Amino acid sequence: MKSYYTYILANHRYGTIYTGVTNDLVRRVFEHKEGSVEGFTSKYDVKMLVWYEVHTTIAAAIQREKNIKHWSRDWKIQLIEKINPTWGDLYDEICG
Repeated sequence: MKSYYTYILANHRYGTIYTGVTNDLVRRVFEHKEGSVEGFTSKYDVKMLVWYEVHTTIAAAIQREKNIKHWSRDWKIQLIEKINPTWGDLYDEICG
């Protein structure tokens, strides 16, 4: 069964954040880290994976992304800190 991911990247704790969707989280975060994704994340050096969720359908992942983008910055910070209070980079965790 295929998995889809909604994820949040940051450039540092309480810094600039970016929300996205992908069907391959390891590949997509690697692309952000390498700077091969042009646009917002490369412009603002947003490379740390600080939060993610797994979904069984792309529709669910996209809807979650839309909901997160609609919510306030404070709400997003609380969402991140529920699972990652130190804002550590979760990339090694997903590669393991």
